[in-house]
Amino acid sequence: MSLKLVALFLSIAGVAGVAVGYYLRLIISLGKKGSMEIEIKEMLLSAREEAKKITSDSEVKASKFLEDARKENKEKEEKIRQTEGRLIKKEDLLDKRQLDLEKEVELIKEKIGEIKTIRDRTDKLEQDRIRALEGSARLSLEDAKKELLMLAEKQAEADLLVRIKKLETQGEEILERKAKDILAMSIQRLASSVAQDVMSTSVEIPSDDIKGKIIGKEGRNIKAFERMTGVEVLIDDTPGTITISSFDPIRRHIARIALQDLIKDGRIQPAKIEQLVEKAKQEINKTIKEKGEAAAYECGILGLDPRILLILGRLHFRTSYGQNVLQHSIEMSHIAGMIAEELGANVQVAKAGALLHDLGKALDHEVTGSHVEIGRRILQKFGAPEEVIKAMQAHHEEHPYETIESRIVQTADAISGARPGARRDNIEHYLKRLGELEALANSFPGIEKSYALQAGREIRIFVKPEELGDLEAKNLARNIATKIEKDLKYPGEIKVTVIRETRTVDFAR
Repeated sequence: MSLKLVALFLSIAGVAGVAVGYYLRLIISLGKKGSMEIEIKEMLLSAREEAKKITSDSEVKASKFLEDARKENKEKEEKIRQTEGRLIKKEDLLDKRQLDLEKEVELIKEKIGEIKTIRDRTDKLEQDRIRALEGSARLSLEDAKKELLMLAEKQAEADLLVRIKKLETQGEEILERKAKDILAMSIQRLASSVAQDVMSTSVEIPSDDIKGKIIGKEGRNIKAFERMTGVEVLIDDTPGTITISSFDPIRRHIARIALQDLIKDGRIQPAKIEQLVEKAKQEINKTIKEKGEAAAYECGILGLDPRILLILGRLHFRTSYGQNVLQHSIEMSHIAGMIAEELGANVQVAKAGALLHDLGKALDHEVTGSHVEIGRRILQKFGAPEEVIKAMQAHHEEHPYETIESRIVQTADAISGARPGARRDNIEHYLKRLGELEALANSFPGIEKSYALQAGREIRIFVKPEELGDLEAKNLARNIATKIEKDLKYPGEIKVTVIRETRTVDFAR
């Protein structure tokens, strides 16, 4: 019973606690609600006052804006009225001018009619006068003209012949003087120096001790160097220098570069010589390319095939009568350009034809035919313009002069070659003889390469050992000597040396 009472009291106490909590929460909520309503009312009052203020400010600004707009409208209306007044005045003036012009046009039409009437009367009077004259002279107007002209021709025939002859003579003198002036001015404007090539090149050495290394044991090094380069090395002629002799400038330059590299390296032996000679050949090929491109750039000729420029660069190492062919071609290009400019011809075609006129000389020892024909085939093969080919092919009169530029190229060639000291005829014949000597040796089968040495007094021939034996090499020397005696003209005697060398190379790994 007591437990039930306790439980009842606890239940009543819990219900009372819940009721008290709810009442307290209700009181707190009502208090907060009242404070929030007060704040909202204050915010509404503040917002209404702010809205009234903004409205009043807006009304003031709007009234001011309307006032400004009214003033601006009035000013624009005034300007429009003034513009309309000016336009009305101009329109009245234009109407007045239009009326004046119409009056003048009517007056001109009347004058034209009067002039036409007067002209018709004049023509009629002229025809009447001519008919009267024809009737009195019993000749028509055309017959009278013919009679008069025939009489005048007979009277002035002698005077006309004398005058025509005088004019022809004066014209020839003027043209000849003008041509001389153009040529003289072209030569004077160029005025480049003349440089002649020689047959030997000198290489300085740091001391005479290096000569022994270059010669090598039993001459092994110098023989290998001469065999690989095709030059003659003269060691004891001048102290402190070594002379490289050859008629072929490319061989001399390759030998000079290789020898200088050998001296710097210090390790002079056949294997090293062969390595540095190959390196020098690559450097010469690079130089040839650079020289060809530089020549075309100097002459202002663009668009040539790179293979043409590569062949052109070979002319840097080619001489004609002692004159460097590439320098001669550049000089010709400048002269031809000046002449073409004076004559009104195509300057670019004349300059290109002059620069490429001796292109065939770069290969004339390797390809059959004259250098003109070789040059034509090269230019045609590599797509050179037809007008350039026509300009270059007639400089030795092997082809007709088809354009004025071809005559200009021939003239520039004569000017460049005829300058004092530019050429030496004996050198050209000497080089031609040495070239013919090598070409004759190379015409035999089994020949690898041949070199003319000692000013043409000796020719060294290297044969392919896999094709010719020792006995065949001996017979080859006799056959070449016999053919030289039969086909060539030369002073003294020529030593024919045939070299057959077998080399086997292997590697230990």
